[in-house]
Amino acid sequence: MRLADFLDRDLVLPELKARTKNEVLAELVAALGGKLPDLDAERTRQVLQEREHLGTTGIGEGVAIPHGKMEDLQEIVLVVGRSKAGVDFDALDFKPCTIFFLVLAPEQVAGTHLRILATISRLLRDESFRRSFLAAADRDELWRLLAST
Repeated sequence: MRLADFLDRDLVLPELKARTKNEVLAELVAALGGKLPDLDAERTRQVLQEREHLGTTGIGEGVAIPHGKMEDLQEIVLVVGRSKAGVDFDALDFKPCTIFFLVLAPEQVAGTHLRILATISRLLRDESFRRSFLAAADRDELWRLLAST
């Protein structure tokens, strides 16, 4: 499975402005407005926050993978964000998160959704990839890095 097949250059955010967990979720969801104008942003944030209440998606090493399922989605959507300053995302290792992969999936594609989460998790365990991600100069460089995965 190639993440590039699910990515859109416009949904790669090189510098998040958010400083809190809820602000990160809102900023990642807001990026979808241009691509999915019919998406209910408030409902999407609620789904993500409900998932966070079950357990943090801040998996450690500066990485968070917020995710959820939406009835009205037709396809899996990814939004990638970076915060050089880092955000307290209640990560398992108690460290700020700097790399964010938002994954939204339609209710009916559980298998693909899980494979994408596993692919992202495997990719982000690679320390050299994380370093390259954080060192990328801009959206174009991030896009090239992500598209090559």
